[in-house]
Amino acid sequence: MCGVLHVRPDLANHPDRLRWNARYGGGFAASFAAHPLAVRALSGPLPDGPVLDLASGPSGSALLAASAGRPVTAVDASDTALGLLGQEASRRGLADLITLVHADLTVWRPRSGGYALVLCTGYWDRALFPAAADAVAAGGLLGWEAFTADARRVRPGLPAAWCLDPGEPASLLPAGFEVLSQCDLPDETAGTKRRLLARSPGPSQGLAAQGVEEPQGR
Repeated sequence: MCGVLHVRPDLANHPDRLRWNARYGGGFAASFAAHPLAVRALSGPLPDGPVLDLASGPSGSALLAASAGRPVTAVDASDTALGLLGQEASRRGLADLITLVHADLTVWRPRSGGYALVLCTGYWDRALFPAAADAVAAGGLLGWEAFTADARRVRPGLPAAWCLDPGEPASLLPAGFEVLSQCDLPDETAGTKRRLLARSPGPSQGLAAQGVEEPQGR
């Protein structure tokens, strides 16, 4: 699937596309190392189904999920980053399992309940988070990592809208989600990040969270 990348013409001059294409162009060498959240999520209990990698970049996490046989959708504003991922997927024989989506995540939204695992490990948008949580299938996992507001102490040019407020993102989870872990990762050079892993309610949990009683067996 990922052998052909359809670049959206309306993103030609998008600032995120230009910024990240510049980063991933030239002599950039991708490590293709999977993010620790992806490693943890894929090694534990997880329902069958595909994986969604938001703001993926040249994602080693997408490659790890595909190597486990899971279909992956990788979404990013940088067609250069997606091209690097596509080339590596082809080299590893995983191209048929990875779909590359060139999109602006301020407007693009995933389908509801469609993914066993939703990952986002380098981007924050409060408007996207509810849709990302809604995209997690019953019993699936949501993994997120982003800068906290404290990171602006180290990086004063970092926009406040790109940073998590205290308690976020766990405080923004829909009812019924179980927080498996949320921790801060201080870095005096890059700034503090916060990492979340949460599990969506299974079918019976979802009914309970909505105050609906399950039918009694006869």
